[in-house]
Amino acid sequence: MNKEKIIQTLHPLLNNKEIDQFTRLQKIISILNKSSNLTRLIDGNDYWVSQIYDSVWPFLENTKSTFNRKKYIDIGSGCGFPGLAYAITHPDSEVFLIDSSTKKTDALKQIVTEMNLENQIQIINDRIENIGRDQNYRNKFDIGTARAVAKPSTLAEYLIPILNQKGKGILYCGKWDIEEQRKLENSLKILNASIHKISRKILPAKKGERNIIFIQPNMQCPDIYPRRIGKPSKYPLGN
Repeated sequence: MNKEKIIQTLHPLLNNKEIDQFTRLQKIISILNKSSNLTRLIDGNDYWVSQIYDSVWPFLENTKSTFNRKKYIDIGSGCGFPGLAYAITHPDSEVFLIDSSTKKTDALKQIVTEMNLENQIQIINDRIENIGRDQNYRNKFDIGTARAVAKPSTLAEYLIPILNQKGKGILYCGKWDIEEQRKLENSLKILNASIHKISRKILPAKKGERNIIFIQPNMQCPDIYPRRIGKPSKYPLGN
């Protein structure tokens, strides 16, 4: 699929201004990539489908306004996906990008400065287990995302403590099966949360299957979660 066809595929989701911004973002990341090796998904379909399309379709496929003017957090942001993609398409939202790698948060700061986006954006170099126990962030977010970070049951322990009572966590997963769903449901029960819905899509340009799992708190998450650094990934809840 050439760039023109990719853009045609994206047009129902993105306007011309947003496509121009993503083109600029691609150039900035390409330059940084030469010294920092942030991502291999930077050219052609790897960028426009595996990065951009994959990041934005859960927010834009239905009603874009549903996700406008929110307090949003992306954990394990890497070079900025889906976090920066959300920022570009929802300029009225406050955006927090979290990553434990100093190299990546330094790159994100440079990207955000050069992009000069309309959002208020904060970039934090820390572990999500620490963020989840910090009262400045706990129960504060309307939306939380995680893409290519950890297993769903681990991600639930990362996200549920930082969502407010009406918040939604969005987990980006590849193939999805009954066993994964069972483990996630078990972990969510411990966290006083549940699955809100599951959306599935086959990405364009033969980029594979994507499942989006929306999770939500049902009541206050127990204070003991998230557990200390390393435990959620080593000993996932619900397994």
